Amino acid sequence: MSTGPSLYRRHRPRTFADVVGQEQVVRTLSNAVSRGQVHHAYLFVGSRGTGKTSMAKILAACLNCVDGPTVSPCGVCESCVAIQNATSLDVIEMDAASNNSVDDIRELRESVAYAPVSGRHKVYILDEAHMLSQQAWNAFLKTLEEPPPRTIFVLATTEAQKVLPTVVDRCHRFDFGRPTVGQLTEVVSRVAASEGIEIEPAAVALIARHATGSFRDALGTLEQLLTYAGEERIVAADVLAVLGVADAEQLFEALDAVIAGDGAAALRAAARLTASGRDPGQILRDLELHGRELLAVQMLGEVPEEVRVTPERDLRLLRQAEALASTDAVRLLDLVSAALEATANGAQARIQLELVLVKAAAPEVDPSVAALLARIERLEGALAGTRSAPTPIAAPAVREVGGNGPASGFNPPTPVNTPEPQPASGPPRAPEAKPAPEPQQPTPEPSRAPEAEPAPDVRPAPAVRRAPEVRPAPEVRPAPEPPPAPGPRPASDGPPELATVAACWPAVIDIVRRDNQLLGALLVDARPVSLEGSEVTLAFPKSKAFAQRKAQQDDYRRATAEALRSVVGAPLNLRYELREVAADDGPEGAPAQDTGLSQEELVRRLVEEFDAQEVLDDPDQET
Repeated sequence: MSTGPSLYRRHRPRTFADVVGQEQVVRTLSNAVSRGQVHHAYLFVGSRGTGKTSMAKILAACLNCVDGPTVSPCGVCESCVAIQNATSLDVIEMDAASNNSVDDIRELRESVAYAPVSGRHKVYILDEAHMLSQQAWNAFLKTLEEPPPRTIFVLATTEAQKVLPTVVDRCHRFDFGRPTVGQLTEVVSRVAASEGIEIEPAAVALIARHATGSFRDALGTLEQLLTYAGEERIVAADVLAVLGVADAEQLFEALDAVIAGDGAAALRAAARLTASGRDPGQILRDLELHGRELLAVQMLGEVPEEVRVTPERDLRLLRQAEALASTDAVRLLDLVSAALEATANGAQARIQLELVLVKAAAPEVDPSVAALLARIERLEGALAGTRSAPTPIAAPAVREVGGNGPASGFNPPTPVNTPEPQPASGPPRAPEAKPAPEPQQPTPEPSRAPEAEPAPDVRPAPAVRRAPEVRPAPEVRPAPEPPPAPGPRPASDGPPELATVAACWPAVIDIVRRDNQLLGALLVDARPVSLEGSEVTLAFPKSKAFAQRKAQQDDYRRATAEALRSVVGAPLNLRYELREVAADDGPEGAPAQDTGLSQEELVRRLVEEFDAQEVLDDPDQET
């Protein structure tokens, strides 16, 4: 094992062939070097550790190598070695984060005027270029647009949106993508083999997954593990210990408790996670990553390549994703996100971790709407698992099967509100033609039960209100027009009476107030005073002219009409006018007993007319 510079510096790519990923950047720059069409300014954009500075040094080596310009610099000549060791006088690296003033740019402009010392080109690499001040950019803009011959600028940044548009227009921009887990695994394995480091594949996979798309982070973690393990082989447990991440086995146990709906097991799993000595905040982030992997597996139906570690772990992840409810993964991520936000605001991370796991495992302790939906989904799943055949009613009712038609004599076990027996639409069977005056007799006649067997695929029609008589099977279906179901609104008899509209007006105001409190406050002063056909007139006092003008706006008029229709059951047009109507007068000056109902009378009318049920806000209030 060699010593000296870090693993990242020793093993950074030296030629375009060594670059892992960034195919579009490599291809474009290779063609530019081969054809002698290198631009004078480039903008490299990408997150940290994606190889922006390394790519700039490769470009400089291609231009200044003794064999160049070439796309394959030798790496051994004086120029290539100096560039790799950051000692070349022709390749100037500048940290724009600490050299962002106008004076720094002026000094750079003065050095640009000098010709290359030993190479063919002078290459200026400005790292974190977005940190330059506005004045520095203005001072640098002219030089960037028209540099001296054989001078190239490479601006590297992680936040391209902070770079002036006038600067971006003068550069060729390249976006560096994050390397995949597979690419990071390839680099870590190659460096480990080159350095003679013994490391198991599971540890390499963990390093790659937790590098967050950064070559520098991956090799930095490998170097840290090398110090931690010493001469021993690096295993996955070492990676977990160094990175401080939660053990994968403990995360699986926590999610198993969530899937089982066991709140106590989830709480114990949280205790084991925190007892391992790891930071609860980091455990929350690891749990978020695990939930994201479960969601990806659920959506794709397989374990994607970027989350694969070992075949055993991948198989367990797939099985756990299949067992997890379709909405639980999303709900878990929402809970973790809220917990991380609460932790950032000062909440204790351990308590938030326990809350996340308990709420995910036991939605009944969570009062949120998402928890209610999760409970409903679990109930539906339980019913779907226990329900066998679609039996209409659990009671063993006897159904006749005659010929090859369905059993039309299906009897409900206890028909309620059954009208007088009606004659069947077909010819009645003589032995069974009795009136059956008692509706509570589902038992069949002894002579009619020779073939009492469960008829396959019986779908009872909506008309189940029938006399308990047993009717024959030959094509006797329910009547063509089913009896009208009793509804709470008499909408089929035309427009309602004015007294009904006036009695329901307080309910209309309550419905409107739920969605628009301003409109509800305006309508409090209005009263229905006349009804002509389907047009109802709402009268406002003359002192409420503003309320009348406001209420008759189109959107307010539509909202009021919709609320009125939902209460009275019939669409009505609205007309507004100013009129003095006494508080105790009814519509059109009618006596108070017509529409000016007392509270008790109004409640009684609503209950009787709309089959409603009175709900008291105060349990001590009397009706």
